[in-house]
Amino acid sequence: LVLLVTSASLIYFAEHEAQPDDFPHIPAAMWWGIITLTTVGYGDVYPVTPLGRFLGAIAALVGVGIFALPAGIVASGFTEEIEKKRASNQNKKSIICPHCGQKIDE
Repeated sequence: LVLLVTSASLIYFAEHEAQPDDFPHIPAAMWWGIITLTTVGYGDVYPVTPLGRFLGAIAALVGVGIFALPAGIVASGFTEEIEKKRASNQNKKSIICPHCGQKIDE
């Protein structure tokens, strides 16, 4: 939340004069902050000044580090655990229902 408010405030001060309709106040700039930090990037509001673009690049890189990269790491961990479970189930010579996870005796 602190990062969002900080980035929205900085982009407001960098862009308000150049784009008063897109950045009319800090709460409106928070939309840009959310979209940029989460790396969604709709493209409806974007910085046009050199300082605003620099701040946008920094915010996007920070967003990758805070949201996108950890999400990939967590997903990779889940995939590894699923593969371990499948490997251990194959060694037991039991059939596991892929829908409910129950053992099916042969």
